[in-house]
Amino acid sequence: MEVRRTAVVKLDVSDGQRDALHRTAEQYLYCANRTADYCWSDTSYTECKTHQRQVRDALYSDLREETELQAQLVQAAIRRAVEAIRGVVERWKKGQRVSCPTFTAKTMDYDTRSATLYWNKVSLATVEGRVEPSFVLPADSPTPYEQYVLSEDCEFRESTLRYDATTDEFYLNISTRRIDGDGAEVPADTGHPDQTVLGIDLGVNSLAVASTGTFWQGDDYDHWCREFEKRRGEMQQCGTQAAHNALLRLGKREEAWRKQYIHTVANEIVTEAVGHDCDVIVFEDLTDIRERLPQAKWHHVWAFRRLYEYVSYKAPERGVSVKQVEPNHTSQRCSRTDCGFTHDDNRHGKQFECQKCGYEVNADYNAAKNIGLRYARKRIHRLRSSPKSGSGDAPVDVRVNGGTLNGESHRPVAGD
Repeated sequence: MEVRRTAVVKLDVSDGQRDALHRTAEQYLYCANRTADYCWSDTSYTECKTHQRQVRDALYSDLREETELQAQLVQAAIRRAVEAIRGVVERWKKGQRVSCPTFTAKTMDYDTRSATLYWNKVSLATVEGRVEPSFVLPADSPTPYEQYVLSEDCEFRESTLRYDATTDEFYLNISTRRIDGDGAEVPADTGHPDQTVLGIDLGVNSLAVASTGTFWQGDDYDHWCREFEKRRGEMQQCGTQAAHNALLRLGKREEAWRKQYIHTVANEIVTEAVGHDCDVIVFEDLTDIRERLPQAKWHHVWAFRRLYEYVSYKAPERGVSVKQVEPNHTSQRCSRTDCGFTHDDNRHGKQFECQKCGYEVNADYNAAKNIGLRYARKRIHRLRSSPKSGSGDAPVDVRVNGGTLNGESHRPVAGD
């Protein structure tokens, strides 16, 4: 399967390089916003321009004349804007309120032509020619940069330059893919019918729930999010420069804590899949999750996206692929394979009770099984499930270490 990894590297930027990168980012954002304005229509989504080649043909020459950007950076800015317009159009089609995308964050996309990697530095195209800032790497070895960027088994694909206004630092997110000895890309999941699926539901009641019946409640996560929020409020009331500086430091600590927490959960999910001999981990599609979970706070949505991202690059290293399925009705559908009745009244807060067959179970666990089943049925795979759901879960005993679902019938795995 294809394995993609991203290494985040801090850059040691001189004053001259910093000015060049800031000027380049400003012109890059100009191109992206100019493209978004050109593509956008307030009247109808059908009037929005989403064909990348047509947009590029219409704007490329003008943007080259209006800016000092290298050709690849102009094209990257156009591509970013068109992709954003496409995403907005999809939400518009669903009847959601949308507006023309606006780009403000100083981030730029570099490919192999506009960025050249060396073992201790990177050469980046700017409006003032090439700059070559050095990497600032932690003392602990091997670093992700050494593991994935310098490895002979990995190939540099693209990178994103990001400016952190809080720390006044530049970071380079370097994306790689693993290749085999002949230089060919490692093949992706072939959909073998004997694969076993682990379904994962993300929600407000529980941070994550697996179809094996394992819960990651997230109580500590919510508690410390509230504590950080309370502390921020106290500092903001002070209004002094010292309080402002302390607030910035608190923000960095909070960000580091959040990432570490989600990394831990991601590791445990991958371990859960490996421990139950699963070949695929399946999440619900996170598109429009804010609209689908209006009661979720911003730190929940942040955690969902980061958790999927972390599992997506951790799992392939353990031989497990990661997929997504449409989330519609996974909370209202009965996960019993001999029922499948779907109705809004089936779910009552944290509990699920099928109005047809009477099946009662934790609602998030029911959704996790449905997510796995949705992927498994399409590909004739098996869902790794658990009997922890209570009475009526399966006509055949399905144990934690062996029970699977295949198609519409339960069966035990050899050795049960």
